Amino acid sequence: MGLADWFAGLFKGSKDKKKASGKPAVAIPKPALKKKSNPFDGLVKIDGDKRFEKIARTGQGSMSKVWRALDRKTGRQVCLKVLDKEKTLRFEARFQGLNKPFEGEISLGLKHPNIMQTYEFGLFKDGDPYIVMELVDGVGLNFLVETRSKKLEGNRLNFICQICDAIEYLHNSGYLHRDICPRNIMVSNEGEIKLIDFGLAIPYRPEFCRPGNRTGTPNYLAPEVIRRSSTDHRVDMFALGVTAYELFCHDMPWESAQSMQTLIGHINSPPKNPKELCPDMPEEIEKFLLKAIAKEPRDRFQNPAEMREAAKRLTEK
Repeated sequence: MGLADWFAGLFKGSKDKKKASGKPAVAIPKPALKKKSNPFDGLVKIDGDKRFEKIARTGQGSMSKVWRALDRKTGRQVCLKVLDKEKTLRFEARFQGLNKPFEGEISLGLKHPNIMQTYEFGLFKDGDPYIVMELVDGVGLNFLVETRSKKLEGNRLNFICQICDAIEYLHNSGYLHRDICPRNIMVSNEGEIKLIDFGLAIPYRPEFCRPGNRTGTPNYLAPEVIRRSSTDHRVDMFALGVTAYELFCHDMPWESAQSMQTLIGHINSPPKNPKELCPDMPEEIEKFLLKAIAKEPRDRFQNPAEMREAAKRLTEK
């Protein structure tokens, strides 16, 4: 599979957060789903132009477009994600026979203050799937990193802890995100993290973690994914580690992947030392970041709770 295939993957729930278990994430049994010939079987089609007034485009991915829109049915402004039908069906075909839930099914069941809330999903008359989500006033974490925003100062560890909360809840709900990166994390104007985009999420079950699946954003792929080995929840921990590295260093740990050869080179090359990029970085944070991006799964943080507790013990300079 070529590098281009890996890009096939944008964005108030309950205020009650789950307590950290401190254990590796495990799959939570989900109700059995009816077998489907395609992920859209049984969805009711609606007239999208009649239902929604698109106000402004807010984002675009390889398989979707996102708008700020007025939902005429509820009278509220929402985040409206419209997926390309053909591209989505080709992606879902990878899981034929495994009865994988569609993105909308997964996100609708997630209720956590650090995860963008989904209100509804369905099909437009032309067959394109849509997902209606809460509208978050804020920006992507990638924007704050790229612009070296002052909003990061004194908030990096807080943001990391909030992301850990979201991922812990997701894992304990029985799913892997598989595309953790700054562009899939929103930061509200109040400084609240919102994890978004569950287009690549999969049930955390053995049949979905077999060797060979390299899906994800290349620069955040864990070495075991690149090697086409079996995977587990620690692929999300590695991607979070790269994200944390960017928050502090405003750079990637390795040369940005422009080809498969470059990406495979990540396995054999040591990461850039954080202190070379940020000479004033405290040694404790340097060690924290290097542990977070350890190439061997056993050497990195084993779960979000462990990483969160380690982050709480640090002092941001």
